[in-house]
Amino acid sequence: MREWNTPVRAPWNVLIHQMLMAIDRHGELYRQTGNGWHAAKAQELREYVAELKTWIHQQEN
Repeated sequence: MREWNTPVRAPWNVLIHQMLMAIDRHGELYRQTGNGWHAAKAQELREYVAELKTWIHQQEN
């Protein structure tokens, strides 16, 4: 268990991890194919994860 884990964060940890893996995969596919759709999807996921983390922090306060 992570030291910084909280009851608010716990249900989101797996989802965030999967999103980070999806970002990496889209980045890899963008580098391999040059298809901008993958770059755009990676950016959308980055923004979602950032917003989710902000929301989690707000719920913890």
